[in-house]
Amino acid sequence: QVQLVQSGGGLVQAGGSLRLSCVASGRTFSTYLMGWFRRPPGKEREFVAAINRNGISTYYADSVKGRFTISRDNAKNAVYLQMNSLKAEDTAIYYCAAALRSDDHTRGATYAYWGGGAQVTVSS
Repeated sequence: QVQLVQSGGGLVQAGGSLRLSCVASGRTFSTYLMGWFRRPPGKEREFVAAINRNGISTYYADSVKGRFTISRDNAKNAVYLQMNSLKAEDTAIYYCAAALRSDDHTRGATYAYWGGGAQVTVSS
């Protein structure tokens, strides 16, 4: 079992930046594939970014590539999402997630554990 506690988020103007953090407790953090997902208002949850266990490989949705950066610090049991050049369409609730599986990092079903979510609102 692992618990994921998120922090960060908030209100920012278009073009601004925010950083989301997610700290895990429980089992060894370095055994988990970590991902970020978001749920825009009135839409389905969607994949944002993922990072493999040692932090060497990262994956991004096309919509955020070049603007968002996922990273992790296994010594701190933490994963981060740095969001730059934010757009109004980035407005959503953002969730971090942890998976022992690694078959498809873009599917929510791959992930067994989820954070509580953080609201990100980008004003245009």
